[in-house]
Amino acid sequence: MKIEQCRWTVNQGWEPNSPNVNQSAHLVLVFGGTDILKNGNYPQYLRNIYPSATIIGCSTAGEIYSTQVTDDTIVVTAIEFEHTQIKGNYLPITRTSDSFAIGAQLAQSFLTEDLSHLFVLSDGLIVNGSDLIAGLRSQLPDRVTITGGLAGDGSRFAETLILWNELLEKGIVAAIAIYGDRLKIGYGSLGGWTTFGVKRVVTKSQGNVLYELDGLSALELYKKYLGDYAIGLPASGLLFPLSLYNSEGDRSVVRTILSVDEEEQSLTFAGDVPEGSVVQLMQTNFDRLVDGAIGAAQTSTSHIAEGSPDLAILISCVGRKLVLKQRIEEEVDGVREVMGQSTVLTGFYSYGEIAPASLGERCELHNQTMTITTFSEQ
Repeated sequence: MKIEQCRWTVNQGWEPNSPNVNQSAHLVLVFGGTDILKNGNYPQYLRNIYPSATIIGCSTAGEIYSTQVTDDTIVVTAIEFEHTQIKGNYLPITRTSDSFAIGAQLAQSFLTEDLSHLFVLSDGLIVNGSDLIAGLRSQLPDRVTITGGLAGDGSRFAETLILWNELLEKGIVAAIAIYGDRLKIGYGSLGGWTTFGVKRVVTKSQGNVLYELDGLSALELYKKYLGDYAIGLPASGLLFPLSLYNSEGDRSVVRTILSVDEEEQSLTFAGDVPEGSVVQLMQTNFDRLVDGAIGAAQTSTSHIAEGSPDLAILISCVGRKLVLKQRIEEEVDGVREVMGQSTVLTGFYSYGEIAPASLGERCELHNQTMTITTFSEQ
């Protein structure tokens, strides 16, 4: 595997060098700030640089370039595989209720013989991530793993974009299918948040829209817990996500707020919050978040007997960035310590993370985690 990486900033332009004309690049990953992507002709520019590659990327709530975390930049990672085949496709989505169907249709567009992995990037505001993943899983063999994330838009929650070759649009779900067994893929997803307060039952919800907890207005209860933070909703809700327990109560996933509706007194989350489920508020501290990132890195490399992965795609939640603030690079530094210096790190801060929680488990939507996908070609 050959990897070329560069970054564009307003002050420095391309660094360390401009993208090179690599006719052999198969895949180009692009992560950038919403306004930067919209205001430049980057889709066509990158197509001219990498004429034979599949180009996929998204807007972000922060870009990861090696161990640096920046805003309003563009990070480009071009990959040439030696023994691996990839195929790509995308579909538009206009309604949240279509998320399952779009996932199923997208999965059906790929041949499954020798298919080993699907890397997915999705609009971060329209899509119900839980339904999207369920749709993908419904049409794929159990052996096929899925990772990826939901595009971000800083803390604005106004518009998220997907880059697909020359196309840059909102309301898009795109995927890269990876074929063959020469590319060893690892993954890990950990948070570092802890629960507090009383457990409550979801008494009224529809998909990813939550109306009532214990028969009371979910929005009013949330505001009560947030106190002075409530004025900053939905962004401030990232600091206090929900822990959503499974039916047995022995494990949970995290759900974070995407929007609020004052008229309906509802909260919209990145994934499903089913009626009858039990939820609990969460909080965290700096050290727990950094430890979570290190744990995700360790899990994602546990399949490698020796050496380091060639590439690691880090997808971390915008909520972690709001908590860590100026210490944000500490979680990326922790990943670097686990991976070693030879691994190329790229990624972004997202509105949702797509991965199994650990090796051997089924794919789920996560919030407030550091999710890592590693690639090692043999």
